[in-house]
Amino acid sequence: MLGKGDVSHHLRPTTDKVRESIFNVLSSMCAVVGSRVLDVFAGTGALGLEALSRGAASAVFVENGAISLRLLRRNISQFDLADRAHILPRDATRLGKNRDLGFSLVFMDPPYGSDESRTALRQIVQGRWLASEAFVVWEDSVPAACPEGFIVRDRRVYGTTHVTLFQFGSAPSARM
Repeated sequence: MLGKGDVSHHLRPTTDKVRESIFNVLSSMCAVVGSRVLDVFAGTGALGLEALSRGAASAVFVENGAISLRLLRRNISQFDLADRAHILPRDATRLGKNRDLGFSLVFMDPPYGSDESRTALRQIVQGRWLASEAFVVWEDSVPAACPEGFIVRDRRVYGTTHVTLFQFGSAPSARM
């Protein structure tokens, strides 16, 4: 169920090639094993589920689309990950305050062409969803500008897909 998605509902899971590349980079930085993952605009959950399969401790999936939520629930069940996966059925641009530990690895894969990632990332920072020096993987149809408080660790382009890896709190000013 991971692969196909539903393009009419802006649901286009990260391709196998892009996902493999992302995890090769993250693995070289020791950013996956034992991490707490936040998968924002989760869709089918492909990135968060991949992180769990590669040794992440847990994953929280933020998604509010009905079709995406149905596919996400089915994927979590299919891979028997209910004990390490939790779904927050809400708008990623309105997360509110985090009442738990911060996340060390965040995936952001918004609908292409939207400006929702910048708003969601601002909410993530302000709501204290990030752990110190957390990694943020931002996938979009255009290159992502580096937000204040982050540094760029890697950039890749795969056809029309731009993937940028940021690290939080490593820059002189870690406020957004």
